[in-house]
Amino acid sequence: MTAARLTLIAACAWNAGAQVIEFESNGLHYQTLTRGGLTIMYAHLPTVLKDYTVLQVAVSNGSPTAWTIKPEDFHFEREAGEPLRPEPARKVVERMLDHAGRNEVIRLVSTYEMSLYGLSRITSTNGYEQRRQAALAEVSSARIKAAAAASAIAFVNAKLAPGESTDGAVFYLTHGKPWGAGRLRVRAAGEVFEFDKDTPPAEGAAK
Repeated sequence: MTAARLTLIAACAWNAGAQVIEFESNGLHYQTLTRGGLTIMYAHLPTVLKDYTVLQVAVSNGSPTAWTIKPEDFHFEREAGEPLRPEPARKVVERMLDHAGRNEVIRLVSTYEMSLYGLSRITSTNGYEQRRQAALAEVSSARIKAAAAASAIAFVNAKLAPGESTDGAVFYLTHGKPWGAGRLRVRAAGEVFEFDKDTPPAEGAAK
């Protein structure tokens, strides 16, 4: 699906009263919400990297204003327990490269790419694929290439001009424990995006 068509869908959703839309893609359950022309969609990835639980997030700016989106904007409000706040991207990448096992990283990259490339509702102009290609172009070692591809997954601060979009993984430190039911709340573009309640899938199993 083209970015222009996604923008049209986002505008329709906005005019309909900013309703949460749910859909399935590649076995993952997505929620998407548009406010002020900005569209955010997310899904829980059915894999855990060390102590982190992971969301795949995609953002498209259909508004006439440029907005900066940060991973720290994405809070998961649990029904039981303190809200979960994302770890800074640099900290996650450092931990990923220093401590994660090779199989864990390969599984995370494979899961992310499978979900991203099967997601026809958004085409990122400044997301994982662009970061991955830029990283791979700068290194020659196979080992470093693998690390660069893995680190490109992390959602980073992105200033989106009108018509631009991005995607990435947002990491929450859960120490391998289930985080239970709750809802994602995002403060971005001067709006509060509050999604419907959901429960993350068990590790290794997609909905």
